[in-house]
Amino acid sequence: MACPPMPDSSPRRFSGDTLVIASHNRGKVSEIADLLRVHVRTFRSAAELNLPEPDETGTSFVANAELKARAAAAGGLVALADDSGLAVTALGGQPGIHSARWGGPARDFLVAMTRVNQELGATPDRSACFVCALSLAWPDGHCETVEGRITGTLVWPPRGDHGFGYDPIFVPDGYDQTFGEVPPATKHAISHRADAFRQLVARCFP
Repeated sequence: MACPPMPDSSPRRFSGDTLVIASHNRGKVSEIADLLRVHVRTFRSAAELNLPEPDETGTSFVANAELKARAAAAGGLVALADDSGLAVTALGGQPGIHSARWGGPARDFLVAMTRVNQELGATPDRSACFVCALSLAWPDGHCETVEGRITGTLVWPPRGDHGFGYDPIFVPDGYDQTFGEVPPATKHAISHRADAFRQLVARCFP
């Protein structure tokens, strides 16, 4: 269920000093905090607050981001959630919203990357994109949501030990290194998450 819209179309601005990052993924929490550090004084994670992870029952990145943000904001603080993943052209957009699940019960991304490579086989089309939906939710249920993306090409075997998730097999367009090889500052400047954050900051942060 999508978050209810405001009576008018004006975006709501974040005005507090504490933001809950609705994730139990340490890498994601750290990356999000880095991207918003100049706008927010204090960050708390869902894991730190012992907030349960809701079932991701949405059928899109946007729906799942809103679901997670609203669940975390129910604790009384404004919360930010992202839902992101890898969409592979030749696989019809998979793994998509199930990107983490392709790693099995342990969410092992080496397993997930191996599966993507196996599914592609000898397919010459290795194009893909990373997608990131960000949803900022208030305790009253209101959300502001944006979606960012970056296109690129998949390589095998994985390269680099920066980043997380599928980063070691994704080469962004215009680069010859994977997200696992480029310096974190470079990734933060060009990634799907950076694209979404630029939109969210312009919309919701003074």
